[in-house]
Amino acid sequence: MDTAPLFRHAAPRHVAPCRVGAAAWLPALFLLLALAVLLGPARTIALAAPSEAKSPASSGAAPVPGADLPPFAANLFQGNFGQARSAEARELTPGDRLVLRLWGDRNFDGVVTVNDAGEIDLQDLGALPVAGLAQAQVTEAIRSKLSASGVENVQVYVSPLDGRPVSVFVTGFVMKPGRYNGAPSDSVLAFLDRAGGIDPRRGSYRTIRLLRGGAELGSFDLYPFALKGALPLVRLLDGDTIVVGEKGPAVSASGEIRNAARFEFRKGEATGARLAEMADPLATASHASIVGTRNGAPFNLYLPLREFRTLPLADGDRVEFLADTPGDTIMVEVQGAIRGASRFPLKRTARLRDVQQYIAVDADRADLSGLYIKRRSVAVRQKRAIEDALRRLEESSFTATSASPEEAQIRNHEAEMIAKFAEKARNVTPEGIVVVGSGGKVADIALEDGDVIVIPEKSDVVLVTGEVVMPQAIVWNGDRRLKDYVRGAGGYTNRADTGNILLVRPNGEVFRTSDTTIAAGDQLLVLPRVDSKNLQTVKDMSQILYQIAVATKVVIGL
Repeated sequence: MDTAPLFRHAAPRHVAPCRVGAAAWLPALFLLLALAVLLGPARTIALAAPSEAKSPASSGAAPVPGADLPPFAANLFQGNFGQARSAEARELTPGDRLVLRLWGDRNFDGVVTVNDAGEIDLQDLGALPVAGLAQAQVTEAIRSKLSASGVENVQVYVSPLDGRPVSVFVTGFVMKPGRYNGAPSDSVLAFLDRAGGIDPRRGSYRTIRLLRGGAELGSFDLYPFALKGALPLVRLLDGDTIVVGEKGPAVSASGEIRNAARFEFRKGEATGARLAEMADPLATASHASIVGTRNGAPFNLYLPLREFRTLPLADGDRVEFLADTPGDTIMVEVQGAIRGASRFPLKRTARLRDVQQYIAVDADRADLSGLYIKRRSVAVRQKRAIEDALRRLEESSFTATSASPEEAQIRNHEAEMIAKFAEKARNVTPEGIVVVGSGGKVADIALEDGDVIVIPEKSDVVLVTGEVVMPQAIVWNGDRRLKDYVRGAGGYTNRADTGNILLVRPNGEVFRTSDTTIAAGDQLLVLPRVDSKNLQTVKDMSQILYQIAVATKVVIGL
């Protein structure tokens, strides 16, 4: 298939304005108004503009995960905390006063106050923790305290003294700022709920201030309550003000997690470890896909969870936790001369054509005819083939017999050479290149998870490497031949196999240079000469050198 028409060039589009005369649209306007009156206020007529382009999900690409997630803790504000409670049901907080009467074997009639430690003083009976208890629970707690002290025949009466409601201002980034009534023991969460909750687009769930008399009395973070149920107890007074601050840096988390949401962070605290702690990944999650912006440019990353935990995150990042098992989608990366997004989630059945139309290429720099794919499964097979060839080479070398001491010495020398060569060869990492184009045509092949589509940049040079004196890039010239480029790199070394030179095209194709024209962007690989009196060893080592050169575009020395 042709490459150029399938790519989306990163250039602005211009749409000509549509001009309609007044005489043409006035009758239609009056007709619409008449219909609106007949249908009544409950019905409206909407004119939807057609979309400009299909989404990737409709033709192979999956929707961007985490784009429309609600803020974490937004589900707190559903009206349940703002409901009025009876005086008996309210929980006690420091500062509350209680009317306490005891009669029987022990007598008392007075007012006790809950101190800052959340306790009331029962005189000779000692202190009794009551903060967080309702009135009925306080009565039972006092009876238990008396019983533990050996006082059984006692009647207990407890009643809150501060039953008058307080009026508290709620402002900042809330849905319905205003003044709300409640009990002094009501939590900050209750007053926020009465104000319609925090604005999910602009409000902070982690920076909530309590003002009293114009001074800040304290601040609240709702995340500990949402995660662990921890909420500071504070007694509100008439005229207090609750101010919800502006939303801080936020990161969306989705995928293989228990808490899919948009998480807010304080400045400098956004890391992969903190996000994972709150998002709570499932046991199946093994990798994280990060999409965001860094320094005004698109940012994409895919890495294992152990590496993700140390990664700093930024405002607006979208993180998808993924399981390293087959699913409905695959992730494909694009490298090279592109602009915009470089990672695309696709349906598992997607082909190369499905993603090409969403790649914004840099038309001035991209060499579309040089497109190729780096595939992990191919790299694994290339590595296995090299390893198998090395194993056979070592076996034939180490098991060879010698007819004389001189031949044995030669065998030992060759064995040492092969061992050193095998050590170098085992350290190479194949790229797994899949050649998909030839003659300006690109095959519409099926994609695999982890594929990297490479669109090389246009080049005016020829790279000469391997067994040359000075490997370097030389400006291409149509009149130059192979010997000219080798001469420009200082000539052959004394180890060069001058009859075994490979030419690698930008699209990954490999040729012998004897019958191939050298073009701009090509790479010349001069392979080393294998010095051995054993023809089979020469053949085997030459084959391995060729495999490594094709798999890595690198020549290793002997």
